[in-house]
Amino acid sequence: MKNIDNKSIESCPHKNVKKDGPYLVCQDCGVVLEETFDFEDNKPFSSIYNDDQYNYERNIKLRDSKAKRDPKVKQKYDKIMVLERWFRDYETSFTEQKRTIQMLKGYNIKIDDAKYMSIKKRYLKYNRKHRKSYQNMVIIFLAIVWMEIKNTTNIRVERFIEICEILGHKISKKMLASAMHKVRKTETYWNKIKSVRELEKQIKERIKIVFQKDLNNASYEEVEEYIPTEESFEKMKIEMQLSLDRLLKKISYNDLQNLNYKAFTAGLLYYVGQTISNRKIFTQNLVEEMSKFSSTTIRKKYHILIDILGEPSEQPKIKIS
Repeated sequence: MKNIDNKSIESCPHKNVKKDGPYLVCQDCGVVLEETFDFEDNKPFSSIYNDDQYNYERNIKLRDSKAKRDPKVKQKYDKIMVLERWFRDYETSFTEQKRTIQMLKGYNIKIDDAKYMSIKKRYLKYNRKHRKSYQNMVIIFLAIVWMEIKNTTNIRVERFIEICEILGHKISKKMLASAMHKVRKTETYWNKIKSVRELEKQIKERIKIVFQKDLNNASYEEVEEYIPTEESFEKMKIEMQLSLDRLLKKISYNDLQNLNYKAFTAGLLYYVGQTISNRKIFTQNLVEEMSKFSSTTIRKKYHILIDILGEPSEQPKIKIS
């Protein structure tokens, strides 16, 4: 091979040029002078792509058609198609499952309308809320069916598994028990979850109980200079509890999250006390004695309530009779 330096390349006139593939190469100095890629100018790219796409899809259909003529491949293909329908998203129409239930009935497995609706409800709920991409939902479905019928049927679990295998669902006693355990565990978890409305109601009920308890800690002797009779004092306490009910309806669950509801109740007690026509009755010191929370805590909760409900003066007044 020739050793060619930079000087010889610069002085070369590049007369002896030949085409080497898509390149024009000087045969004397070895320099690539030009790249020449041939394109079909007369055929637009979109039509080339469309032809390629058409041929690609056509070849796939031909291969699929040839493969389906093999009985073993056809059996596997049909099984995949069935599984695809079973593994469809949570908006399934329950068509395949209904067909399986009808087949099970043909083997003297009694599934009445009530059990059918219960199976459908449990399966769709599990499929919608808990289904994992790797889970075999056929096994989950059969487990739910067995859970519904096992206490009212005279068919043993071994016979149920045998019938399922006849229908083309390959399962074992261990697989069925594992699926039943998953369903029970998931449904137990759902039962523990409470809705936002239930949580809000629960917190507000606790606030009412603590409010009444703290209110009963106030004796008539501590406020007798402002209230003429003990009977009037008892009526005022009832009015304060009614006022609390009205105020709690204006407080949302977001305002009650992540707080000490007992301290919040102390702030509510002071807030409601400020809606009485005589604001000197329920002072911070008196509320502190009643609730066992510090004046600083009561004051903080009171200002939080002002942000939520507005000033106490904007609320209906509680009059002393």
